[in-house]
Amino acid sequence: MTTPPKTGPVDVLAQYHPLIIEGMGGYDPRDPEPIARQITFQLRERWQAQPPTKPVMLLTQGDPIEERGISAITRHLADELGVPRAMVFLDPDIADYHKPNADHQGVILEISYSALVSLLEGEHAGVISTLEQAIDTALAEKDQQRETEGKAPLQSYYRDFAMLQEVTKAACNVICGDLTVAHTSAEISPFSVTSFYELGLALGLIDAAQIVPFEG
Repeated sequence: MTTPPKTGPVDVLAQYHPLIIEGMGGYDPRDPEPIARQITFQLRERWQAQPPTKPVMLLTQGDPIEERGISAITRHLADELGVPRAMVFLDPDIADYHKPNADHQGVILEISYSALVSLLEGEHAGVISTLEQAIDTALAEKDQQRETEGKAPLQSYYRDFAMLQEVTKAACNVICGDLTVAHTSAEISPFSVTSFYELGLALGLIDAAQIVPFEG
C-alpha cells in the first residue's frame, strides 16, 4: 500500500527554496520598481553562481499592500522572477488584523507563525526562548539609545514582528535546508524590524552566505 503524499503547508513549503525579502514598509520613499529590478539582477547573479536545488518561492510575512516599500517591491519581484508566493501570518491571538490585512495576491500557500514556532522548537528545544531573550535585550538597548536621542520607545508590536521575521527564516532553513534573504536597502536603520536580522545571524539560525545585501 502506497503512502499518500503529505500536503500540509509545511510539507508543501519543504518542496521549495524560500526567498525572503526584508526592508522598509510603506514609509520607504523610493520607487519600488527599480528597487525590485536591482534585487532581481542581484538574485539572478547569485543563483547563477549557486543555483537553488529546489524551485524558488517568494515567502512574505503578511505585509499589507502599499504603493511603496516591502509589499510593493515583493509584488514586482514575484512578477520579475515568475515565482509563486507564500505567506506566513501571525496567529489571531497575537495580531488578529495581520492575516486579513495582508497582501494575498499570488499567494498559493499560507502558514501560521505558531506552526513554525512548534516545528522550530521541536527541532531545537529552547531556541524560541533564546531568541525571545535576545530580542528583548536588543529592544531594551534600542530604547535606551532612543532615549538618549530624545525619541519615544519603539512600539510594542516590534517584538512580535521581530520574532515573526527571525522564526520564519530559521524555520525555513530547517524545513527546506536552505533559503535566500534579500535586503531592499544598503542602509538598515537600527530602529527597524529588519535590523533584528543580526540576531538570527549571531544565534546561527541562518548563515551570512544566505543573505544578498542590497547594492545600489
